[in-house]
Parts: sequence; C-alpha cells; structure tokens
Amino acid sequence: MANYAKAAVQLLRATWASLQFAGRYRDLAPPLEPIAELPGEDNPLWNYFQQHTTGPGIWKWEHYFDAYQRHLARFVGKTVNLVEVGIYSGGSLGMWRSYFGDASHIYGVDIEPACRAYANENVSVFIGDQANREFWKDFKAKVPKIDVLIDDGGHSVEQQRVTLEEMLPHLAAGGVYICEDIHGALNGFASFAAGLVHELNHQALASGTTPFQAAIHSLHFYPYLLVIEKHLAPQAQLSASKHGTEWQPFL
Repeated sequence: MANYAKAAVQLLRATWASLQFAGRYRDLAPPLEPIAELPGEDNPLWNYFQQHTTGPGIWKWEHYFDAYQRHLARFVGKTVNLVEVGIYSGGSLGMWRSYFGDASHIYGVDIEPACRAYANENVSVFIGDQANREFWKDFKAKVPKIDVLIDDGGHSVEQQRVTLEEMLPHLAAGGVYICEDIHGALNGFASFAAGLVHELNHQALASGTTPFQAAIHSLHFYPYLLVIEKHLAPQAQLSASKHGTEWQPFL
C-alpha cells in the first residue's frame, strides 16, 4: 500500500505541475485574433452540418468535425455499425448515416422514450440509462458487433465512465470510441481517461503486451473530446530494434 500511496502523491504533484505549465500560456502566448479554425471544405461531415439548416436539430462543437474526419474516414462506404448515445433532436442520426453510406446501420441510445420516433429501417433506437450496467448488458446481447461508439449522452462522470467500461471491450477490432463534451479543468472523467495512458505505457517483461495494450492502439485528447482507437488485430509484442553499426559507449 505504501508504494500505491507514493505513486498517488506523485500523480497529484504531476497533475498540479501540468496545470501550472498550461497556465503559463496566459502570460506567454500572444493575444489571439477572434478567428475560429474551421474544418475544410473537403470534410463531408462538416459540409453536411453546414448545409443542414432545417429539420431535426444537430448540436455539435465545430472543432469536433476535424477529429471525426481524422478518425472515422476509413469506415466510409463500408459495413459499419455505429452507436450514438444521446439522440436529443435526432439530427445527427441522419448525419452519420449519410456520412458512412448505405452499408451502415445506426443505433441511437437515449433515456427519453419519445426518441423512439426516430427509428426506421436504417436506425434502431434503444431507450435506457447509460449509467445502468444492466441496460448495456441487454444492449450487447442484442447488438453483438459495434465499430464506432459516440457518447454524446448525459455528460456526467458516472454516465461517461460506465459507458466506457461497458462498451470499449465490446467494440470490434479496429473500432473507434469517442466521448464528447468532457468539460472543465480537473474533470473526473478526463482524469479517469488520462489514467488509461499509464496502462498504455506499461512496460511488460520481454516486451510483451498487457491485455489493454494488446487491444488498444491509441488515445487522443482534444478540447472536450476523447478518442480511443483499437488495434485491427491483437498486438502481442512491442519491439525496440537497433539499426546501424556504430554505437557510442556511454549508454
């Protein structure tokens, strides 16, 4: 227990130091012009969002669209099953369907029973509480394969954490997990997600991988946004090979 306590203290100190470092930019960075860096015109999701001026509402932070394109473009035109937690006014269900194409199927999850109205032959709607593990157990039994999950639901720490814990292992190989609207400094879910980096950096004996490393390719953090990508195939080994013939003696 003493080692865990020492590690916890070190992590708290490191977190405090990182906040202090980030805070320095308030004094060091030049004043910014009030111009937003918007996604390019070659981003189909952004174009859909811009052109969607009537009908079911879509509410997204604009800087998300670059991240969507970066992490999801490889699924376009393929058979893909996407889950979006948080249906709200239903507009994004159509956006995802348009983006991925006719081979896609969209699964919407919401706690509001009225959201059943958005179901059709291409969209399935599940009503339930994303913080309820029994709900996810039932969902996984009915939907065995998921390629992409986007959590735009209730945004509480408990809801986001339960959804991640229950659904990340359920994602297919090569799948992408996105959690949106992680707001606030020292956000509890952000801290939980950042803690996963320690397992990703774990150095196993003989350069083998932990089960987490074997499954998870990478974690990406953007303002208010977390993206987790899974390996296309289990990663059994992390290798550091040497190339060259001349080596300095001081290592």
